[in-house]
Amino acid sequence: MFDNLSDKLDKALHILKGHGQITEINVAETLKEVRRALVDADVNYKIAKDFTARVKEKALGQDVLKSLKPGQLMVKLVKDELTELMGGDVAGVDLSGTPSVILMSGLQGSGKTTFSGKLANFLVTKKTKKPLLVACDVYRPAAIDQLHIVGEQINVEVFSDRGNNDPVAIAKAGVAHAKANGFNVVIIDTAGRLAVDEAMMTEIANIHKAVTPNETLFVVDAMTGQDAVNTAKAFNDVLNFDGVILTKLDGDTRGGAAISIKSVVNKPIKFIGTGEKMEAIDVFYPSRMADRILGMGDVVSLVERAQEQFDEEEARKLQKKIAKNQFGFDDFLKQIQQIKKMGNMKDLVGMIPGAGKMMKNMDIDDDAFKHIEAIIHSMTPAERAKPQIINSSRKKRIGKGSGTSIQQVNQLLKQFDQMSKMMKMMQGGGGKKMMQMMGKMR
Repeated sequence: MFDNLSDKLDKALHILKGHGQITEINVAETLKEVRRALVDADVNYKIAKDFTARVKEKALGQDVLKSLKPGQLMVKLVKDELTELMGGDVAGVDLSGTPSVILMSGLQGSGKTTFSGKLANFLVTKKTKKPLLVACDVYRPAAIDQLHIVGEQINVEVFSDRGNNDPVAIAKAGVAHAKANGFNVVIIDTAGRLAVDEAMMTEIANIHKAVTPNETLFVVDAMTGQDAVNTAKAFNDVLNFDGVILTKLDGDTRGGAAISIKSVVNKPIKFIGTGEKMEAIDVFYPSRMADRILGMGDVVSLVERAQEQFDEEEARKLQKKIAKNQFGFDDFLKQIQQIKKMGNMKDLVGMIPGAGKMMKNMDIDDDAFKHIEAIIHSMTPAERAKPQIINSSRKKRIGKGSGTSIQQVNQLLKQFDQMSKMMKMMQGGGGKKMMQMMGKMR
């Protein structure tokens, strides 16, 4: 995500490195490259030009603080402007209704149905809500089935009426069902088309009028760049939606939509999709995204994800096992599962300041621990509990059963032993070191 843009911005801002002061000449040279980087990322040229003009005005209007080098000041100015361009402050979701009605809109293929499920799961796990999903896509083959499958995955009820081809009537019936059965949020998944057309706009407008939603959200595929921005404008002209959801930000996207959509439709980005799993949804923080674009990482989001997986009772149990030398591979496997729940590995690495740049050419497998898991699953319960009993014949069996080599089994056992000793020495403060060790074991 944004790798190419981050690289080009980094090169552009290095132009000022070594200069003792900011002048109109070196600022112009730097911002020319910044503008080019933004346009290459599929940001509208006028938006990119206005952006660099504002940065230039601020750069020439400020004295360079003694504690800052010109390059550092320029990075701060670019970061502040990027944050403003993407919305400034984080935007919340209106959940004040009884029930709150959220209307999902967007083109076919934008990930609207899947994200409806992600949003429902987010409301259950983070907001302790009881949502109802309503299937109003009566045109796309298997659309209703898809929403039911999504609902089953996250244990959220789905309302549908397969014999009814009137999406307005289905939406109204869904809201009535929610009121009668104690649901406090209704998420209405509507039909999309391959392109914006009059029939589609009329239908979504009629649904909007019938259910008067608290929130109307426009779902857009970030991979489509400026096309996404243009589509958002067309929808906003009809619906006057409340916010944008950007999906597929984990893909090979240039980032133009995320950067420029707010300035075109004057509506905030509220959520982003960062993967295929139902947990792969993040609240959009413009400041944090600006940090990531400029290669500064996003430690706050990383810590928040880690805290979501932290279980205080389990941590106490684990500490006792470490103290008694009883930490085994089953415990290690649980730690791996917690890390995997935090999100895909490439996204997590990108949150560490400087790491994304250092590892940009490395292929970070989303299932980076699969060989370790395979080896552990090939062990017997006794071997997992007491790794010291694993002799040569057992190693051979484990390697064969896991599809790995004896050398890989030996390497895991050696690193596990080192990590166990380190954790024993550190006791309460071993978590950070363990994460580092696990990173080396991949």
